[in-house]
Amino acid sequence: MMNLLWRKIWALFSRDLAVARSYRLIFVLQLFEVLFGVASFYYLARFIESPTLRGTLPQGGSYFAFLLVGVAFFDYLGVALNAFDQSLLDARQNGTLEYLLVSQTSLPVILMGSVIYPFALLSLRTLVYLGWGILVFGFPTAQANWAAAALVLAVSVLAFIGLGVLSASYTLVFKRGNPVKWFFLGVAGLVSGIMYPISVLPAPLQWAARLIPVTYSLEAMRGAVLGHASLGELWPAIRALLLFAIVLLPSSLAAFAWALRRTKVTGTLIHF
Repeated sequence: MMNLLWRKIWALFSRDLAVARSYRLIFVLQLFEVLFGVASFYYLARFIESPTLRGTLPQGGSYFAFLLVGVAFFDYLGVALNAFDQSLLDARQNGTLEYLLVSQTSLPVILMGSVIYPFALLSLRTLVYLGWGILVFGFPTAQANWAAAALVLAVSVLAFIGLGVLSASYTLVFKRGNPVKWFFLGVAGLVSGIMYPISVLPAPLQWAARLIPVTYSLEAMRGAVLGHASLGELWPAIRALLLFAIVLLPSSLAAFAWALRRTKVTGTLIHF
């Protein structure tokens, strides 16, 4: 049974990898885009960094390191919110959506298998982000707790996936235009601390920041990578991310199952 499950997940990943391999130039250009992005962050930091700014950073380090970690790992939220929607649209365009969703493969397997490739590609991009920053621009690694960072990333992805499945449920029912997704990304970009510490925000926005998982993800990731924080120090943020995952994963799967049943009843499953 487990062997069949992994074969199905691998088949979905292989499908996405085969599509990507047919567009190799785009793949290479995406990696070069990362290199230019890291360089832009470095020179932006040199322009705006000051003793006052340095004192506001949680780990007391450089703004370049703070920003690089924020941008690199905020991308995981964007991929989670977009990957499921894009998978539905791609399957609809190539004519496999109806066959896939009415097959005997369970919804969790279909959804998880459909986002392995986007997350794998993003992880490669993140490694390039950090590697380029380390080799060329002096990104600090002496204090990094990579084991803790891997754990933070894993629980963050679990929390973000729930949001992505909810987004896909909306797309399945309403087809086009997902204002909830873009609103959430906008709010997260404003209050989660991607480009500045949330301590500089007004109190109401700091309160709003605590209602979204990416805030805890970025704080814990910076603590692990830049501050050599122990698991005990990171536990409050990890616990919050686990609570988000416990609530969002089952509720999002239930919402997607409802959306699928609704489209079958209305006959709009493949209409986008």
